[in-house]
Amino acid sequence: MEGKKDPSGVIVVFPDELQAFIAKRREGTYLLLDVRQPEEYEDNHLPGSRLIPLPLLPGSLGELDRKTDTIVYCSSNPRSLSAARFLKIRGFESVFQLRDGIGAWEGGTVSGDPEFHLRFMKEGQSPIEAAQLAYRMENGMKQFYAEAGEVAQDQAVRDLLRTLGKLEANHIRRVGTLIESLGSVPEENGQTGGLMEGGIDPEGFLRRNAHRFRSPGSCLELAMALELQALDLYLRMARSCTDPAAGEVFNGLGDEEKNHLHDLGELLGRRAGKAAESADT
Repeated sequence: MEGKKDPSGVIVVFPDELQAFIAKRREGTYLLLDVRQPEEYEDNHLPGSRLIPLPLLPGSLGELDRKTDTIVYCSSNPRSLSAARFLKIRGFESVFQLRDGIGAWEGGTVSGDPEFHLRFMKEGQSPIEAAQLAYRMENGMKQFYAEAGEVAQDQAVRDLLRTLGKLEANHIRRVGTLIESLGSVPEENGQTGGLMEGGIDPEGFLRRNAHRFRSPGSCLELAMALELQALDLYLRMARSCTDPAAGEVFNGLGDEEKNHLHDLGELLGRRAGKAAESADT
């Protein structure tokens, strides 16, 4: 990732440069480090980012890999630049600072809103606990996409939702295989209550948001919000997982969620372009 180096060796990058960097890199090969306070992180954060408030950073260096590309951000610049220089001086090889912070970020951020908050994900969960959670959520997401595809009125949106539902079925198989490799059997939704990505009950969520599927744009925005939550979930799982094979599976699922977001964004962009053309004529 290119950028301007400051005297300490920290590379300063702009949001568009970081977005391009993330799109090209495999999950698990870099670290997004949020140095704000917990309340700020809960309000919104970049998917998969790790929170270490600036006051706690000096005591947390042993938890970080000095060879991993580390991108530091805060709400604007002061805290992240100080943190990035602190890391660089202490031997971290590749340290980047996001210019103007999350306030300038135009990509998606994850909210701490109770509707979407990943309250079921706990740091330090065992690999089997994380995999069972992922299995239940993927089943719920498949159910949600199937039902949403029936409600959506636009054919292109229906087709995309059904395609996403089929991709979730592939995720279910992969997570199920992981669970079996860990010596257990997958827990079906009926055993623990229906959940989908973000810890949401699919039937209730669809009922509360049925109005969104009357408009293709709002339908796609809702799907993107859910996929962003899924991305955040899997990156957090991969980071906290103690089993390397399980971590690799979760990182792979995170990469696929990024592809889902890309597909949804492209369709939303095409629809916006068509709407603009119609307005001009």
